Amino acid sequence: MTPARARLAEVQLAVMLLTRLPAGRMAKAPPIGAAAWAFPVAGALVGGISAVVLWAALAVGVAPALAAGLALAAGLLATGGLHEDGLADCADGFGGGRDRARKLEIMRDSRIGSYGGLALILSLGLRWQGAALLAAHSPKLAVIVLIALAISSRAGMAFALLWMPAARADGMGKSAAGTSLIRALVGLVLAAVALGALLGPQTAGLILGAQIVVQFAFARIALRQIGGQSGDVLGAMQQLAEIAGWLALAR
Repeated sequence: MTPARARLAEVQLAVMLLTRLPAGRMAKAPPIGAAAWAFPVAGALVGGISAVVLWAALAVGVAPALAAGLALAAGLLATGGLHEDGLADCADGFGGGRDRARKLEIMRDSRIGSYGGLALILSLGLRWQGAALLAAHSPKLAVIVLIALAISSRAGMAFALLWMPAARADGMGKSAAGTSLIRALVGLVLAAVALGALLGPQTAGLILGAQIVVQFAFARIALRQIGGQSGDVLGAMQQLAEIAGWLALAR
């Protein structure tokens, strides 16, 4: 396989892993860790869908608050709520488990408890309000920010795979471990370039700084709680980074 075809296969795998969008079939998939650099690319597709829905809703006269809700719903459909599920599982496990084994057991349970429900309400509410307020103030900027945050919030996931041990002997966290520093840096550079091009260097630096701080803090919490990363931890990191981006813009 040529280097170009290998990179395209990694992008395809990232889309298959992080979204529910049609991405074809793969006769031989590359290692998950090899596709970590392309996580922001998958985010661009999700953000683009949300942005199109927001733009279309505003164009036909839908109120900014409702248009923002439709854009958020479109993003949820595109991902299947994958990252939201990770956030809820982490909230339930970290908040309700007595020890590491119990926390991991709770996180694997498909049911959502009170901690998970509250985490989802806060995540969806904060992101909805951020998009609604910005759409009312500057519709064009709101469309751009939806794309930018969907890209940048997924860049830190590769570093979690690189630096954090897998919390389980199975699952996505284990199978995706083994990415390289170069791949993680490529993903970060892609996110930084996209943010800079869409929002300017100063705003891009502010958003990336806030996201790095939040994701690093949550990584430390995950290490203390369950000893490493998992698919749920990665999903929660994406959600927290996206929220941090909206909060960084609320000034």
